Amino acid sequence: MTPKVYLMDTAGKDQKGRGLAEGFEMLCSSLSWGRQDKIRQFRFPQGKLLSLGAGLLLDYGLRQYGLREKDVAVAFKENGKPYLPDYPEICFNLSHSGTMAMASFAGREVGCDIEQVGDPDFRVARRFFAPGEKEALNRIPGPKGRAECFYRFWTLKESFLKVTGQGVRMPLDGFCIHMGPPVQVEVEGAFLDYGFWEFALPGYRASLCIRGAGGQGRLSPVWDVVTLSAIESRLDD
Repeated sequence: MTPKVYLMDTAGKDQKGRGLAEGFEMLCSSLSWGRQDKIRQFRFPQGKLLSLGAGLLLDYGLRQYGLREKDVAVAFKENGKPYLPDYPEICFNLSHSGTMAMASFAGREVGCDIEQVGDPDFRVARRFFAPGEKEALNRIPGPKGRAECFYRFWTLKESFLKVTGQGVRMPLDGFCIHMGPPVQVEVEGAFLDYGFWEFALPGYRASLCIRGAGGQGRLSPVWDVVTLSAIESRLDD
């Protein structure tokens, strides 16, 4: 199964000037009750749109397998990682930041992370990054280069935590990302069999991590920026 990654700008407009906000109720109604409840739990409009965007991308990706988000059961493992109990061959993960939503799909455990790029707080790196990561960051010349490196490390680390399902259970300095190439992850002196891929778009960095794909040449993920028009064209399929 070819890994697939879908990205969507939830603040984007179509050629008629319409966006998610204008079609909010109709788009929500195309998703499961569980996702609709999750969307409405957000207090502010931006959070609602991001949750809606993530749900729409999940639905969009599942359509590639002949499924619909509203028709499949989503369960959660003990570590809180979501999965499809009736379709164990399809693994997925969601992320969002700023106005961008992200969904990833693969035939094995997958994690993804997207972050809006800004002025990083390097105190976070000093406190939470592994020694090897801090050394690599300090070797990068200039503030722009260090900022890019910071967000690369951050999204790569988050994608690894999400594929393992460990989240806050695993300290951020408990493993070390090596930029490579290829990007690798080291835990307690051993390099683990995980593959990493990165994606950059204006104002954002994104990373993908797949278990058992350490030899990156074996897999070639497909990245796709999905528009509202593409979403709407499939709603009645």
